[in-house]
Amino acid sequence: VQLQASGGGLEQAGGSLRLSCAALGRTFSNYAMGWFRQAPGKEREFVAAISRSGSITYYADSVKGRFTISRDNAKNTVYLQMSSLKPEDTAVYYCTADSSYQSVKIGGDYWGQGTLVTVSS
Repeated sequence: VQLQASGGGLEQAGGSLRLSCAALGRTFSNYAMGWFRQAPGKEREFVAAISRSGSITYYADSVKGRFTISRDNAKNTVYLQMSSLKPEDTAVYYCTADSSYQSVKIGGDYWGQGTLVTVSS
């Protein structure tokens, strides 16, 4: 499956952004989806995951209560709604897909190209 992330940009602290990740090529509902991020000079880290049906979600402690992952299987798209943004949320955000929900939480088989989010103080 091919993944294409979009929606990044520059936002002020306290603001909101919504990232999208469109999937092409295979049956989207067969895949659990996740978001990771990589800040400059740091390792890639897990942000959020969602099960194939969308009924189960899981978040990193650093974003819990501020970010919401969701999906629209009819549109083959997963979203990451980010609110109350902080400068430490600045990173390149990547979407990932895997047939296993447990596996997507540690990084799936498929990755998008990333979209840059910059949060100014």
